[in-house]
Amino acid sequence: MQAVTWHGKRDVRVENVPEPEIQASTDAIVRVTTTAICGSDLHLYEVLGPFLQEGDILGHEPMGIVEEVGPDVKNLVPGDRVVIPFNIACGSCYMCDRGLQSQCETTQVNGCGAAIFGYSKLYGQVPGGQAEFLRVPQAHYGPVKIPHGTPDERFIYLSDVLPTALQAVEYADIPEGGTVAVLGLGPIGQMSARIARERGARVLAVDPVAERRDMAARHGIEVLDENEVGDAIRDRTEGRGADSVIDAVGMEAHGSPGGKLAQQLTSLLPDAVARKLFETAGVDRLGALLNAIDAVRRGGTLSVIGVYGGMADPLPMLTLFDKQIQVRMGQANVKRWIHDLMPYVNAENDPLGLQDLATHTLPLAQAPEAYEMFQKKRDGAIKVLLKP
Repeated sequence: MQAVTWHGKRDVRVENVPEPEIQASTDAIVRVTTTAICGSDLHLYEVLGPFLQEGDILGHEPMGIVEEVGPDVKNLVPGDRVVIPFNIACGSCYMCDRGLQSQCETTQVNGCGAAIFGYSKLYGQVPGGQAEFLRVPQAHYGPVKIPHGTPDERFIYLSDVLPTALQAVEYADIPEGGTVAVLGLGPIGQMSARIARERGARVLAVDPVAERRDMAARHGIEVLDENEVGDAIRDRTEGRGADSVIDAVGMEAHGSPGGKLAQQLTSLLPDAVARKLFETAGVDRLGALLNAIDAVRRGGTLSVIGVYGGMADPLPMLTLFDKQIQVRMGQANVKRWIHDLMPYVNAENDPLGLQDLATHTLPLAQAPEAYEMFQKKRDGAIKVLLKP
């Protein structure tokens, strides 16, 4: 089969690889009909190479048709249409019982959280979903069945974007009628802003890319240019700052030259050395996080949904403490939020504008060009879907 494989920094290829097979009684094989490139995939493309092995299959946002199931998968039959959450979770351990599927104790490895499709040795090195076929472990619990006959574009975002965005909003704890600032208008920021707006919040959103601001503005979001962050948000909130701020950017924010240099130097080291350095002294580009801390009001809440990986990030603890900021963060617990999201996904009027998110839909064979375009933000790329 054809699959997108990693071969080094900014080097992904579409290659022929063996088709997956059932390995455990709770496995399923899914024929992928749509898959997506996530902003998190760009971290693998750029800075997390030490945790990858040449030939690893990428991708954690797939959906498709069930082809085969193991004997202990009673909830699916061949022909079912499913979305695959990016968390691989068992559904019955201590963490899953508490809605913390991203911390599943059955699938976690290396002292990290639950295994993730196509996301490096840190999260299990499980072959990913940017492929024609996907082996789905824990298929007795994970896959989300959806009806036939509607466009994939209406459901694909249940794999990651929508649950991640909803968790970002929930963790932001926006007071009724309050204001939330969303930093970063990639797919997660776009949907976080739309969900918050749909719930009645005033939403201010910041991004340096005009096409991303334009998309958000189409959905009733107040948009600000990159250079207008803390002061501009205070100007719009009676001098206090936003009640809540969502950091939807993460470790590769613009600016932060020191963090960028540290990431680049790490990529030059042998993998074993670089991994150890990441795990003990890794430093992120903190531009977005620092802006978020600046922009939130005293006593407000900071929701961090952009991915960070540093172990030695210099945080302004005095400011966090003095401003009495509450902080919540973490990988999305996908299955925790599916029930809450279904009314949005199934609504005929598409209140979240799900079919106004993907800017490019390309054949799987064009994945290398798609990665480059997405990373460089060329041609207005905001969300890229791939069709095997």
